Amino acid sequence: MDELQHDYSATWQYGGFWMRFWAYLLDLLVIAGINGILIKPVFRLFDLSLEASGIFTPINMATAAVFYLYFVVMTKYFGQTLGKMVFGLKVVPLNGNSLSWGTVIFREWIGRYISATFQILYIIAAFTPKKQALHDLFADTTVIHERSNGIKPAFD
Repeated sequence: MDELQHDYSATWQYGGFWMRFWAYLLDLLVIAGINGILIKPVFRLFDLSLEASGIFTPINMATAAVFYLYFVVMTKYFGQTLGKMVFGLKVVPLNGNSLSWGTVIFREWIGRYISATFQILYIIAAFTPKKQALHDLFADTTVIHERSNGIKPAFD
């Protein structure tokens, strides 16, 4: 770490499991709304099936794309999703740098896919010292409370 860079990690208050859980549920509601407003009408317009009889059906692939794009884009540009904004949480890399595309894609796409595949793995955040879920451990990130850490909220 160079002399101009300050290590704020010693003063961070980490976002715990329950706060992250409620933020994630809110994000799922937002994603369901996006799917209901955008994806389903487009499928109806083009007379595409809304039936999900398998994993790789068009509707499942479209809703999965919305899910992952939502988390990747929101985390990259704001450091938080709408759910995290409501609860005052923010994703930060442990090295103190800004979130890179590689870190965000690895955390939100690959890491979250593995965590979502094995739902129980989200609970790891309750037991790690820096409150890291599996996808945080993979990407070397954590979630902090932004107001108590001197970070200006994205929407204030």
